[in-house]
Amino acid sequence: MKYSDLADKNAAELQAMLKEKKTQLFTLKIKKQMMQLQNTSELRIAKKDVARIKTALSAVK
Repeated sequence: MKYSDLADKNAAELQAMLKEKKTQLFTLKIKKQMMQLQNTSELRIAKKDVARIKTALSAVK
């Protein structure tokens, strides 16, 4: 996901995406704790996606 993809979305869409990504991040963290996560780079990618969405939200407001 790139910031340019998020720039044209409105606040409601960004909020929905943020909630979805935070849920995904939570499940990835749980899988990591349970030693079921195969690709640990997914955590880093999910964190960066959350940060990008938060940045886009602050630009919209």
